[in-house]
Amino acid sequence: MARPTSRVSRVLVRGPLAPFTDAYRDRLTERHYTVHSAVNLQRQMAQLSRWLEAEGLGLEQLDEARVEAFVTLRRAGSQGQSALSRPGLRCLLELLRELGAVPMAAHPSPSPTQALMGSFECYLLSERGLTAGTVRGYVDHATRFVIGLAVDDLARVTPALVTAAVLRESASVSVSTAQNFVAALRAFLRFCFVEGLIDIELSQAALPVTGRRRSSLPQGITQAAAAALLGSCDRRTALGRRDYALIVTLLRLGLRRGELANVRLDDIDWRAGELVVVGKGDRRDRLPLPADVGQAIAGYLSRGRPASSYRQVFLQAKAPFEPIAAGTVASTVRRACRRAGVPEVGSHRLRHTLACQMLTEQVPLTQIAQVLRHRSLQSTAIYARVDLDRLRLLAQPWPGGGSR
Repeated sequence: MARPTSRVSRVLVRGPLAPFTDAYRDRLTERHYTVHSAVNLQRQMAQLSRWLEAEGLGLEQLDEARVEAFVTLRRAGSQGQSALSRPGLRCLLELLRELGAVPMAAHPSPSPTQALMGSFECYLLSERGLTAGTVRGYVDHATRFVIGLAVDDLARVTPALVTAAVLRESASVSVSTAQNFVAALRAFLRFCFVEGLIDIELSQAALPVTGRRRSSLPQGITQAAAAALLGSCDRRTALGRRDYALIVTLLRLGLRRGELANVRLDDIDWRAGELVVVGKGDRRDRLPLPADVGQAIAGYLSRGRPASSYRQVFLQAKAPFEPIAAGTVASTVRRACRRAGVPEVGSHRLRHTLACQMLTEQVPLTQIAQVLRHRSLQSTAIYARVDLDRLRLLAQPWPGGGSR
């Protein structure tokens, strides 16, 4: 299918943004927007300029809040929501700031709680080596704990207050969320003790949360379903080649979605046939690069990946062609399931598929742990329950020789 074009190449802009029309058009071209999309974004720029002029606002008053007010007005009007492009507005505001036409965004002084959480975040990243997603979750949980305290000084925190916070949290959220809250709270209390904000190490006062949850077996997908997922990718298109490379890498290497999204061009050693994977805790592992995975990635790089200065391997399919997020990996798998007509699963199910396949081939758990890059064999032990035939050999006969 031909890419959409437009007979219009220039849009007349009146108002305070008029002098920056050419610069904005050039920036859109640099970000690989099609002519059709660039014209629509320039029209949006013209509408914003007219709105600023009608409101009596100058460029020195344009910021994120003004842009949001413009978006709110447009959505409430008759133009409809589909005509809006937040990335286009962000790109315009970024350009105006680079040119000095709009003041840089003011950063208000952080509150004491925000300053504390900033230090906690640095601690988690530098000292604990946690991933960005885990750090965000820990900071959110710790912030909720501090805000909910009945005292205004951390030095006055007692074990009773910590226990009360855990009980309060566990009463209103799921078991898994409460367990994450406890893990974050323990890390925060250890940080406070190390920094001298509290005199007693209170992390053990955050008692573990248990719950009677159904312990489900790890489940993969069948080989037929895996083949259907790969076959659903139209490799005649750039998007299809990207999706195929994503899915075959998940199936063959068992990467987590965040690990796959963060794979960089420098992580691939084509001569040695190896791939460096940056996992949890900034752990780096070298994995063999299977031939089919290498061919799929090479096909995407040569005939599907947009020209870009980004070093991440996988990019968005639409302008401005930024690196994909971890959520894009998951949505790609779900979209392939719908195309293939198989039950919808998440990207982590493909990781389970690799482990279950290796277990079927009687690969030892220690080797499975190495492939999945588990730090502890306890994480891999859950797959032992999948091999029911081998587990039956360990079952003791029923007393008396009978069976039930």
